[in-house]
Amino acid sequence: MTEEEIQSTNWSQSVAGVCIKDGKVLLGRHTYGAGKGKLIIPGGYVKFGELPQEAMIREYLEETGVTVKAGKLLGIRFNAKDWYAVFSAEYVSGTARSDGDENSEVVWKPVKEALSDETVPGLTKKMIECALSGGGLIETPYNPVKEGNFLFSCDAVQSEGQFSE
Repeated sequence: MTEEEIQSTNWSQSVAGVCIKDGKVLLGRHTYGAGKGKLIIPGGYVKFGELPQEAMIREYLEETGVTVKAGKLLGIRFNAKDWYAVFSAEYVSGTARSDGDENSEVVWKPVKEALSDETVPGLTKKMIECALSGGGLIETPYNPVKEGNFLFSCDAVQSEGQFSE
């Protein structure tokens, strides 16, 4: 990692995505830290000035060679110092491959196998289950007081602020 990359990274904000295609989920075998050797959903840190959805798309391409589109917000883990947001990731194009750095392999694993694989961490399994459920929060248009603010809410709420029937 270059000095410029280190300085432009917001180390308290991270993202990931769950991409399911043809009954398989895209996972990467992590090469470092607590997740070393584990199959996890691709993701990484947000850069200053970057939206979480943009970071997830960038990280997917960098780590897997696959282009995705950000979908629903599936979950968020947070504490007093940082947060980690997970989106559904719709496959757009590309052939899955390892980046040769952060992951040693990238695989399309059958969802059922991923959910029973001991090398897939609980958080990854939970986010796969959320993606399968179809639930999640969607980006919801509203008139923010401050430009650059975004709202994610349940998909039962329409842009006019009325409940769908």
